[in-house]
Amino acid sequence: MTPSRASLPRMGLGCMVLSHAYGVPPSADDGLRMLRGALDEGVTLLDTATLYGAGRNEELVGRAINGRRDEVVLASKGGMASVDGVRTIDGRPETLRGQVDASLRRLGADHIDLYYLHRWDKKVPIGDSVGALADAVEAGKIGAIGLSEVSVARLREAQRVAPIAAVQNEYSLWTRNAELGMLDATRESGTAFVAFSPLARGFLADGVHDPDALAAGDIRRGQPRFQPDHWPRNAALLPRWRALATEAGCTPAQLALAWVLSRGEHVVAIPGTTRIDHLRENDVAVGLALDPQILARAGELIDTATVSGPRYPDAQAREVDAETFPEAV
Repeated sequence: MTPSRASLPRMGLGCMVLSHAYGVPPSADDGLRMLRGALDEGVTLLDTATLYGAGRNEELVGRAINGRRDEVVLASKGGMASVDGVRTIDGRPETLRGQVDASLRRLGADHIDLYYLHRWDKKVPIGDSVGALADAVEAGKIGAIGLSEVSVARLREAQRVAPIAAVQNEYSLWTRNAELGMLDATRESGTAFVAFSPLARGFLADGVHDPDALAAGDIRRGQPRFQPDHWPRNAALLPRWRALATEAGCTPAQLALAWVLSRGEHVVAIPGTTRIDHLRENDVAVGLALDPQILARAGELIDTATVSGPRYPDAQAREVDAETFPEAV
């Protein structure tokens, strides 16, 4: 399968949380049950990466799809990996070639439908990185090329080298960077826009009540919006957010996802979860027909002007190429 905007479902599953990042990840056996349950529920897009769990996430996904490969659009990423325990961005062609092959081995697959450049390595022209992925398409190892956390300028530069099927950038009510041109650019070029963290890292699902109670290794502990300088202002938005979801007749997570999906027919959301009940809850958002006024009010309540703090600390922000609001630098 070669993914196109038309072939991607509106909702997929972000698999990262099954191996690292938020809270304490489930055991491999529980993660496998979760993924197989997701397939049984009809999930058809699984999103993983070389980085996630230092390769363990791809191995887990590979076990889950064994014997069911034709049921899913399989997406993974390269260009960012754990090297000796250090997250390393490396977009050199030779590195990407090796990472594609390693991903195929871990996934137990003969091809990956959609393979993203996880981060643009600013030391390497993006055309060189995309060219290596185009060679992998030609070899039948990947079906299509994606880019993650890139700007419109980088997308256009890449498109001069090879077709780009999808751009995966962060997008939610509380992270609006995609509205600085990327939503329009992807729509106009027939490129899918895949929104990661559409639930604002659990905030919009009403899943974070006390950042100090997060597990020691939880990445949100290092993100400004969950830290003392910003959290009180952000937490103050939650009572009105819950009330708006109640008025809409849905859960806070469903309202957040419905809003993201309302931003364009080319928009795909990939919320992550470790629980089947949450997956079912999220999936309802695809079919929700909410009053446009409710969606507009959601967009006013949770917005760049009302959310406090940038999405990344300075060092991590410098690694990202996507457009940034001046006030969030």
